[in-house]
Amino acid sequence: MKRTILDKNKLVNSVFSEVHEKYDFMNDLMSLGIHRSWKTKFINWLNPQPGTKLIDVASGTGDIGKLFLEKTSNLGEITCVEPNVEMLNQGKIKLKNFTKIKWINAQAEKIPINDNTYDYYTISYGIRNVTSIDLALKEALRVLKPGGRFLCLEFSKINNETLNFVYKQYSKIIPYIGKIVVGSDEPYKYLVDSIKKFYNQKELVEIMSRNGFSNIEFRNLSNGISAIHSGWKV
Repeated sequence: MKRTILDKNKLVNSVFSEVHEKYDFMNDLMSLGIHRSWKTKFINWLNPQPGTKLIDVASGTGDIGKLFLEKTSNLGEITCVEPNVEMLNQGKIKLKNFTKIKWINAQAEKIPINDNTYDYYTISYGIRNVTSIDLALKEALRVLKPGGRFLCLEFSKINNETLNFVYKQYSKIIPYIGKIVVGSDEPYKYLVDSIKKFYNQKELVEIMSRNGFSNIEFRNLSNGISAIHSGWKV
């Protein structure tokens, strides 16, 4: 994969095509398993109710979908939207024992779903990869029912100086880990760069607000290594 690719969709797609087989293993390795705790806190804050409908965008290998169905005692419905076919297929394999899942290969900026369809919209470690965050958020608002909730989990900005220093040093070795485990360091160079360039917590609140969301708030995880942003369609 060449890092000179200008089209972000193609770049991101090629990144995930390279890592899809070892994506879950690398997540566990790089985060020392902490991403699982973050995702549990994410779904607990969403607190989905049985009989509700979720659209999970940039669904990856289906972690959020699995947590949602378990939380609703398999009495909810979920649509997993993932732009990368290989990642989508990994999700289908991992969640093969769950029945109330619809799988769609599509971009976050253009979802083939009717207006006012879902009670919840989630996106976990995907919003920094979209080509247009404004278009993605407008789509999120469109597919949510009035009174529906948007929840985003993403890497953010650390509010502890010492931890921030340690994290920056650790980030430098992530591509080397990727080279050893996956066979390529390029996807993980992209990962580190995309985290570094992404918005801080308050900037993301402002972007959500300008795209129509209300009652916006956020919660930091691990001093801001990740953050959850919540907003509502009113």
